[in-house]
Amino acid sequence: MKQYCLALDLKDDPEMIAEYEQHHKNISAEILASIRDSGVERMELFRAGNRMFMIMQVRDGFSFDEKEKMDRSNPAVQKWENLMWKYQQALPFARPGEKWVLMKKIFGTKKD
Repeated sequence: MKQYCLALDLKDDPEMIAEYEQHHKNISAEILASIRDSGVERMELFRAGNRMFMIMQVRDGFSFDEKEKMDRSNPAVQKWENLMWKYQQALPFARPGEKWVLMKKIFGTKKD
């Protein structure tokens, strides 16, 4: 199993951040199924201030490109992503259109 870490910023508004967190307490079964169907075994979100951090553990053969294709063809995922973009903002160094930015691992106590 492989692990990826990604980052994103939320709009720096306490009320919007609270709403964002509330949405994540009630994710639909359809969205959860789409995450699992794409090859993600485990996903966790963490927040510090308005900075978000995601850890994804994925099955062998997982592909970000394939996940993106699956997400684009799923109306429920598109509705969810559009709603989430209300609360999210790109990191200052993100490429145009990039939401979650893949982080570079720079240290680990265990060899990969």
